[in-house]
Amino acid sequence: MKNFLKISFLMLLSVGFAGCDDDKSYVDPGLEVSSYNISGTWKLESWNNGVALAEGSYVYLQLDYRDGYEFTIYQNLDSFGPRRITGVYNLYTDESLGSVIRGMYDYENGEWTSRYIIRDLYADRMTWIATDNADNISLYVRCDAIPEEILDKYKEEIEAEEDKE
Repeated sequence: MKNFLKISFLMLLSVGFAGCDDDKSYVDPGLEVSSYNISGTWKLESWNNGVALAEGSYVYLQLDYRDGYEFTIYQNLDSFGPRRITGVYNLYTDESLGSVIRGMYDYENGEWTSRYIIRDLYADRMTWIATDNADNISLYVRCDAIPEEILDKYKEEIEAEEDKE
C-alpha cells in the first residue's frame, strides 16, 4: 500500500509539472479588421517604414463608420499651414492582400494616393502598408481625442460645416 501511495503521489506530481506551460511563443492575433474596430481617433506615429514625424508635425485621423464611412484628417505635413481634410473611406477584403482601406476626398479632390493594407490591428495601434509600395508603412496609435489647440485652428471651418447640416 505504501508503494501504491508513493507511485500515485509521483504520478500526480509529474502531471502537475507537465501541466505547466513555459511556451512563450504565443502571439496575440490582434483584432479583426472591421469598420467598428478601426473607428476612432488615431495619430500617425511613424511613416515610410519607421521614420518619426519631424518636431512639431502631426497627422490625426478620425474614422467614423456610423454616418457614411467618413474620415477627417488634421495635418500639417504637406502644406504651408495646417489642413483639415474630409471625405469617405471604404474597407474591403482582397483575397491576396487581406483588409484594404481606400479613401475619396470631399469636393471632388480625388482618391487617396494609395490604398492601404491594414495589419497588426490592436486596441491601441494599427499598421498601414501601401498596396503599391511595401516600404510605405505607417504606424497609427489610438488617441482619446484630437488636442484642443489643433481643433481651435479649424473652429470656423467646423462651425461652417455644422451650419450647412
